[in-house]
Amino acid sequence: MDFNKNNKKERAKSKVNGRRDSDRYQHNLQFYSVPPTDNISLQDFEEYAVERLKVLKAVESVGVKFVKGTKDYYEALEKELKNTAMKFITKSVIKKEKDTTDTEYNDRKKDHISHFILRLAYCRSEELRRWFIAQEMDLFRYRFGLAGNDSNSIKDFLDTNNLNYTPIPDEEKENLRTELADSTYEKTTTFVEVTDYFKVPFTEAVDLVRSRKVYLSKGYAYVPRNELVSIILGVFRSNLSHALAVTSRALPHLEEDDRLLPMLSSLSKRYLGQDYSNRKPTAGQITADMIDLLSKESFPLCMQQLHQGLRQNHHMKHGGRMQYGLFLKGIGLSLEEAMKFWRQEFTKGQTDPDKFDKQYAYGIRHNYGKEGKRANYTPYSCMKIIMSNAPGQGDTHGCPFRHTDADLLRQRLQAMAISKEETDQIMDSVKGGHYQVACLKYFQFSQKPKIEPTWALNHPNQYFEESRRVRTGGHTSQPKTTSHSAPLTQISTQSSTQSSTQQSQGSTQATVQPEDGFDELSLSMEEMVAMDGMQ
Repeated sequence: MDFNKNNKKERAKSKVNGRRDSDRYQHNLQFYSVPPTDNISLQDFEEYAVERLKVLKAVESVGVKFVKGTKDYYEALEKELKNTAMKFITKSVIKKEKDTTDTEYNDRKKDHISHFILRLAYCRSEELRRWFIAQEMDLFRYRFGLAGNDSNSIKDFLDTNNLNYTPIPDEEKENLRTELADSTYEKTTTFVEVTDYFKVPFTEAVDLVRSRKVYLSKGYAYVPRNELVSIILGVFRSNLSHALAVTSRALPHLEEDDRLLPMLSSLSKRYLGQDYSNRKPTAGQITADMIDLLSKESFPLCMQQLHQGLRQNHHMKHGGRMQYGLFLKGIGLSLEEAMKFWRQEFTKGQTDPDKFDKQYAYGIRHNYGKEGKRANYTPYSCMKIIMSNAPGQGDTHGCPFRHTDADLLRQRLQAMAISKEETDQIMDSVKGGHYQVACLKYFQFSQKPKIEPTWALNHPNQYFEESRRVRTGGHTSQPKTTSHSAPLTQISTQSSTQSSTQQSQGSTQATVQPEDGFDELSLSMEEMVAMDGMQ
């Protein structure tokens, strides 16, 4: 891989050099059967991965807000995809390679390469593979639909990818016209006359058979062109699932390259939104005495859980102190007030002031960049809380929607004056694995006055800021992306290469962003011991 350092403007203006591969990128839509063999810089590797991840996050966000397949769903998805750097995804698949410009060819190459980069990142566990396959399938379905009823375009795509589906002859269709029309309630003989039908083994059309959308005869299903995407999606899913399994077995070979492995390991937990490590507090000056009231009014459920655990036990283990301490820092609690807050609470239990100063004060100052390597640590994002460091016995950190027993979570929600109907809506999102959506619904039902958010939730500190805006009368239906949370995919990110550049320019206090960059939070053994103390 070539690691030439080109600036961003030069890369943006780059053109295809030399002869183009006329067989590789014949359509905007691809089946990703053959891995790329291009040379790209490490910075491009990172940027392609982030851009593709934003696209899949947009697909997921729209998918949980709208019924898939509806007009509203496709309109919302198109709008969100056009807000990403890979807006070319919304183009039709009709143009073939010989008609494309260099820009279009480069776009198709970026689509190809970025898909395979995320394969490396999302092959590491069954949960990650399921998520990646689901989003890529939804994206493929949308892009295939852009071809509409263009028979030539679809035929070219099928031929290019060796998908041997050909329409049945007109004579056979005429003989089966009545049966084809009667196979589904919405079909008519006129529809049959103007529509191509494909004869495939019924085992390849199980979903269509289940929903009674095809005619069955002698072990074959007759699939209309508008339902062909279901067949192709089945092949796409099978190929992608197998490819991810193969990639997972080959992944240990990447351990030899310490430049790529940290990138890939942290990509699935990467936070793509606002940086809350140095933001100006939106709720004004926060003091230790205000936290009790704020926790009841504006804390997300994960931070309420941590606060209540601290009040009850007068102690908190290291994982909880990191998650809660950085959150409080992000809402505007100063170092002096943080020391006062933690000391007051810990000394109510079995920790005397001298023990607190020796074992816990260092960790608080460390989070604020006053000890150790003096790094300014960023508050944890939702994805980091959900995906890493699951709570164990006696822990209070983590995501309640992800890590709490369903019956206990339901009981807790109803105890917070969340109605049964509202609780059912939250639990439906939890069962579907949409934990951030569940938290956003909790926000909707718990705020006074109740509002329906039009933004996607990605960070506990974003939850706090939006709650304060609602309660102070400053709520807008669409938060401004320049100063607050980003609507679905209009999100900013700071690359690890930019962070390293800032550090090399002599800054005395670097910003460590384990979700915004690829580097995970790493401490020396001495620092960890000093921060953790005795549990």
